[in-house]
Amino acid sequence: MAESLYSIKYKKEEDKKELCSVKYSESDLTLLKNAIEDLYYFEFVLDDVPIRGFIGHLEESGIIPHSHKIYLWAHLHFNIEYNDNHIIFANVTTKEVSPVNIDDVPTPFEVVFTYSVKWYKSTMKYEERGTKLRDNSFFPKTLEIHWLSIINSMVLVFLLIGFVVIIMTRVLKSDFARYNLDDDDNDDLDQDDNGWKIIHTDVFRFPPQKNLFCAILGVGSQFLALATGILLMAMLGMFNVHRHGSINSAGIVLYAFTSCISGYIAANNFRKMGGSNWVWNINLTSSLFALPFFLVWALINSVAWGYGTTQALPWTTVVLLMALWVFVGYPLTVIGGIFGKNWAAGFDAPCRTKNIHREIPSVPWYRSGFAHCIVGGFLPFSAISVELYYIFATLWGREQYTLFGILFIVYGILLSVTACISVALTYFQLSAEDYRWWWRSIFSAGSTGIFVFIYALFYYCKRSNMSGALQTIEFFGYTFLSCYVFFLMLGTVSYFSSLKFVRYIYVNLKMD
Repeated sequence: MAESLYSIKYKKEEDKKELCSVKYSESDLTLLKNAIEDLYYFEFVLDDVPIRGFIGHLEESGIIPHSHKIYLWAHLHFNIEYNDNHIIFANVTTKEVSPVNIDDVPTPFEVVFTYSVKWYKSTMKYEERGTKLRDNSFFPKTLEIHWLSIINSMVLVFLLIGFVVIIMTRVLKSDFARYNLDDDDNDDLDQDDNGWKIIHTDVFRFPPQKNLFCAILGVGSQFLALATGILLMAMLGMFNVHRHGSINSAGIVLYAFTSCISGYIAANNFRKMGGSNWVWNINLTSSLFALPFFLVWALINSVAWGYGTTQALPWTTVVLLMALWVFVGYPLTVIGGIFGKNWAAGFDAPCRTKNIHREIPSVPWYRSGFAHCIVGGFLPFSAISVELYYIFATLWGREQYTLFGILFIVYGILLSVTACISVALTYFQLSAEDYRWWWRSIFSAGSTGIFVFIYALFYYCKRSNMSGALQTIEFFGYTFLSCYVFFLMLGTVSYFSSLKFVRYIYVNLKMD
C-alpha cells in the first residue's frame, strides 16, 4: 500500500486539476503499450472502497486495412457517494476527456495527468454499503470463479464423505458378523482373534498428560463456539471483518465471554478421566491460548511501536484488553470449570480396562502416526484451500469479503470432513491393534494447521508484495496464531468424533 498523489478532500469537488507531468522514454512507452494491450488496470482504495479502472484503451478496427491504436487515459474522474460523514461508494470514469494517443509519438513524450472529483449525496446507510460494493463488480462475471470453485469443492467433499460412510458401514458390518459369532458356531474364534476386538481391554485406557489433553478439548470447544458465533453474526450483518490483520475488538470480547465454555469442557472431561487437581487444569486451560496470543501480540505491537505505525495499539487499549481477560475471561473460565467438575458423571466405558498394558505390534510406515497426520491434515485442508485465498486476500490484501453464507457452508464442510476422516483413521489404527487413539485423533486432524501455514508461506512469497520486518513479523505472527486455532478446533472435532465411533463399535460388540 502506498499513498497516491491524488488529493481528495471530503465533499470538495475538483475540475480538471493537474496531478503531474511525466516524460516517457522510448522504453517506457513500449512497456506502457504492452501493459495496455494486456489489459492492466489500476486500483485505488478510498476508505476501504476499491476503485479500479484500466490504464489505457485499445482500439482495433477493420481487417484490410487493419487499424491498431493504443491510447492512455490521462484524465480520471472520481465519483464519490456519501451519507453524513461516511463514504458509501466510489468509482472512476475516463470518458470526460479523450485519451492520449501514444502510437508513433516522438520521444521523450510528455503527458500531463489531470483528475476531477464529484460528490453525490446518498441515502444508503454506512452499514449497508457492502451490498453495493458486491453488486458493482469491476471484473466481468465470467472471471468470477468463486462460486464454481466452491461448488466443485462441495461435490468432491460430499463424494469423499459418502465413500467413507459406505466403506466404513460395510467393513463394520463384516466385523460385527465375525466378532459376534456364538462359541458354538466358531470354537476357534479366540485362537484366531485379531483386529480391534482383541484390544477391548485397553482401548479405553486414559491417555497420558490428561491435564493438557482436556485443556486442548476445552479451548478447542471454545473456538468452535466462537467461530460459529462470528460467522452467524457476519451473516446477519452484525460483525465487520477488519482487514490487514488488525485486531477486532468484537472478536476479543466474544473470546472473553466464551471462556466459560472452555472451563466447563476441560474440567468436565478431566473429572471423567479421573483427574483430581482441577485447579491446575483450569489455569492451564485459561492460559493455553491466552499466553501464546499475548506473547505474539506483544512482539508485533512492540515492533509496530518502534516503527511508529498506527497499527500499534496505545497503552490505554492494552490495559483495557488485559483487564478484560483478568476480570471477565479468567473468572468465567473458573466458573465454567466449577460447573463442569460438579456435573461430571462417570466416563461410562463399555469395556473394562485391565491393569497390564497390551503390547502394541509394529506397523508399516503408511499406517504410522506420521502418515495419519498427513492424510488427516491434507484432506480437511483441501476442503478449504479455495476459500483460503479469498480470506488471505481480504486480511492481507485489498479485497472485500462479503460471501459469509458461502464461508459458513465451507466451515460446515470442514468440520464434516474432519469428523469422517478421523473416524476412518481411528478405525485403521484400532484394526492394527494400536489402542493409543486419544492423542493420535487430535494430532491427525490438528495437523491441518501445518498445511494452512505452508499455504501461508506460499501466499507470502508468491501472492503478496509484503516485505520488511514489521510486515513479516505481523503476517507470520498472526498466521501462527490462526494455525494454532485450527489445531485446537479440528483436534477437538476429531477426538469427539473418534470417541463417538469407538463407543459405538464396542457397545455393539459381544464380549464375555
